[in-house]
Amino acid sequence: MRVTNVSTDEHRVSTERHGRTLLIRMERPTKRNAVDAAMTSALDEALNLLDDDPDLWCGVLSGGAGMFCAGTDLGAGPGRPTARGGPYGVVGRRRATPLIAAVEGIAYGGGMEIVLACDMVVAGRSARFGLPEVTHGVVANCGALFRADRSLPLVVAKQLLLTGRPLGAERAYALGLVGELVDDGQAERAALEMAGDVCANSPAAVRATLRAVEKAAGERDQQGWTLTREAEAAMAASPDRAEGIAAFLEKREPRWSSVEPAGRHPE
Repeated sequence: MRVTNVSTDEHRVSTERHGRTLLIRMERPTKRNAVDAAMTSALDEALNLLDDDPDLWCGVLSGGAGMFCAGTDLGAGPGRPTARGGPYGVVGRRRATPLIAAVEGIAYGGGMEIVLACDMVVAGRSARFGLPEVTHGVVANCGALFRADRSLPLVVAKQLLLTGRPLGAERAYALGLVGELVDDGQAERAALEMAGDVCANSPAAVRATLRAVEKAAGERDQQGWTLTREAEAAMAASPDRAEGIAAFLEKREPRWSSVEPAGRHPE
């Protein structure tokens, strides 16, 4: 096993080679692995390695033993989308190498959107998934608006997106978002075992299969990103966006406006 720290100005991500599997671990525990510009850059660099190294046949993305990712760092911001990975260096990426999410603790907001961008999901029993963006006066802008209902029934996807309530791992497993449910603290180990099963197969067949599945599943992605940008632009015109972020940072209840964003009335 070889361990490497991937970083820009600060350490954010470590990588470990386990045979032909690359374990990518987010390491910003004091911020619950919230994504800032340095995290985006480091994730992009690690996933570029996974995509480009012919000796790597599968990846595991983990947040470590206690958490997965709390989403965007609302104070610092996530930095600019990367050329190959898009937002977070992850969610806009077109991959041919399978990526497994190993989820412990929370996967909220952009953290859940990173999960939705992975191919397989292993979770500890106490893991929780959530899309609380509306509670902060913003919209989910990293794929959940069009990916959540691929892994979940539409009514459940809407519930997460519109209420901000989290979904427990047991129910996420029953509904199909989580592929394998394990005891707490074992998600990373179980994901590495799953990656080993992937790596035991023909890499050419795995890559061809993933490309075909992704092409079929992703046919509406372009429209989904367009609609996401429209929703984001609508909130940019609303005072609720600034108020929601300010309330979160100040740890108080938001004072919402009743004003609908101009020019964005339902048709």
